[in-house]
Amino acid sequence: MNVSGLVWAGTLVALTAVLLVDLVIIGRRPHEPSVRESSMWVGFYLGLALLFGAGLWLAAGPSIAGQFYTGWLTEYSLSVDNLFVFVIIMGRFAVPRLYQQKVLLIGIVLALVMRGGFIAAGAALLSRFSWVFYIFGAFLIYTGINLARQGEPDEGEFSENVLIRWSRKALPLSRDFDGARMITHENGRRLFTPLLIVMIAIGTTDLIFALDSIPAIFGITKEPYLVFTANVFALMGLRQLYFLLGGLLDRLIYLSYGLAALLGFIGVKLVLEALADNNLPFVNDGQPVAWAPHIPIWLSLVVVVGTLALATAASLMKSSWDRRRKLGEAER
Repeated sequence: MNVSGLVWAGTLVALTAVLLVDLVIIGRRPHEPSVRESSMWVGFYLGLALLFGAGLWLAAGPSIAGQFYTGWLTEYSLSVDNLFVFVIIMGRFAVPRLYQQKVLLIGIVLALVMRGGFIAAGAALLSRFSWVFYIFGAFLIYTGINLARQGEPDEGEFSENVLIRWSRKALPLSRDFDGARMITHENGRRLFTPLLIVMIAIGTTDLIFALDSIPAIFGITKEPYLVFTANVFALMGLRQLYFLLGGLLDRLIYLSYGLAALLGFIGVKLVLEALADNNLPFVNDGQPVAWAPHIPIWLSLVVVVGTLALATAASLMKSSWDRRRKLGEAER
């Protein structure tokens, strides 16, 4: 897939414009969005992603569009899983609902910047060293196993990282929030508000999640343009999705297991591709492994959609059954 500099520039300008609209809206009127507002924005961003994929289909064919859709769905599902941690961070630092939109949007911008750097580095590595797929694959399998063991995090499992602890000690901090400001003045002193610590927590969390998501999408497609756009479309609308889902996140109890299965599947896919293109002298005498199968993109898309649908349906059924059981016990 040959993407000209003009196409790259046009894509970046268009996506930046959409993000700027978000920034202007929040800057002019900080508020907690209603279900209707959140639904409209989430639908808008989903529609944009679907239209972009359709444009890729017309311009470059179904294979490229399939890679985009599969990568986008994978990144979107991993981004939804990030919301669990965002909920914990917001609760841990008691961020007022009115200002959570700003925190989320800045966190998303930070995630885009960091993922852009990881994508560039990953593409450069893969273009020169195909054996990197072995590392990516093993890392995803390891991550999937850990996710299946641990499940979704809860507030009791959240611990402040080194950077947050250092910031608390080294920076002059106020005790209370001052609206959506990160700097305030008390008794003639300039202090940082707790909102800065929240931003650091969100930013470092985004960095950790990027270490999982970037290898995962490179297991779907090696095209940097598709990797980047799939990440951007997965993150756009995440802020509104946070408010739309609300308490529903607590009901998605099996989502972590579905994501663990996906990471494991993509990890195995990466290892198989590495074996098929093998040039490491200590693996099969430096020759490609003939028996390593190629997993087509349509099968990857089926696995991604099927796994997410099964995990969501099972979660909602279990939640509904538990609710009916509790009601029955209360009536007795």
